[in-house]
Amino acid sequence: MTAPAEIEIGLNAAIVAINARTPRLLVVGEDGDALDALPFGPFDPTRHRTMEMSLRHTVEAQTALELGYIEQLYTFGDRGRHKMPGDQGPHVVSVGYLALTRLDSDRDAKLELSGARWRDWYGYLPWEDWRHGRPALLDAAVLPALTGWADEASSSASAPRRSRLKLAFGLDDFPFDEERVLERYELLYEAGLVEEAVQDGRADIRRTTAPLGRPMRHDHRRIAATALARLRSKIKYRPVIFELMPPEFTLTDLQGTVEAIAGRHVHKQNFRRLVEGAELVEPTGFTQAATGGRPAALFRFRRKVLEERPAPGLKVGGRTSG
Repeated sequence: MTAPAEIEIGLNAAIVAINARTPRLLVVGEDGDALDALPFGPFDPTRHRTMEMSLRHTVEAQTALELGYIEQLYTFGDRGRHKMPGDQGPHVVSVGYLALTRLDSDRDAKLELSGARWRDWYGYLPWEDWRHGRPALLDAAVLPALTGWADEASSSASAPRRSRLKLAFGLDDFPFDEERVLERYELLYEAGLVEEAVQDGRADIRRTTAPLGRPMRHDHRRIAATALARLRSKIKYRPVIFELMPPEFTLTDLQGTVEAIAGRHVHKQNFRRLVEGAELVEPTGFTQAATGGRPAALFRFRRKVLEERPAPGLKVGGRTSG
């Protein structure tokens, strides 16, 4: 009888913050490793009673950052997801987490000393940023390569691939659904269009002349895509967006944060009516000086809404037109 494979449980954190209306992802690196990685550490039940406690300890040790809001995403256990030379060592099963925090100048100084850094989330997933219109990368590189990948398959596989492309990328009469982040990344990986597929030995050639986003170690970009999909969905039915906001903020800053996460522009007046109708915020009575205009009213999250209804969120409307 073959001995059972040795298993190690690891914990990954996709930690998100907003800076200058840009979503930032916290990454770490190792000496001599050019690839970014999510904060990661093994789960040791002899030291920590829960996985969440272990993750918080790992992140603080690696980055000097204390986590606030945190939720479990998914368990990533596919063979080869943590590929090592010769596939030696235990098979690593990773439990991914989404964590939200606010940037702080004092904490950022500690981050720099730890070697951790904030990077633009869309640097890893550039096809997801529709705030300034349809990304040119889609029509210039992504869709031609994926269409070729679908067409070159056998007759039995070609039709399902084309169907997946329509749903994931909003082709033909289908709208572009911003929540299908993971499905889009999985297609790019299967087609050998991202560097991680080449690193894993699943693709012999690169099908585009330019790299599609910044690669990460192991399957950490897949975990980041899962986190973005979860967060885009979550802001519609839970007030987690306020975990990324300072205690007091303008409605313009709140809209910019929602747009940064959703990856698309939201009409200003429609957004304000939505916020007012949802009763998620309340005025502080103070204003903030605005450059070249009238002072802007400051608001804060109205916490009483959590007692009033079960799903308070910002349902920012329909899907992006392709």
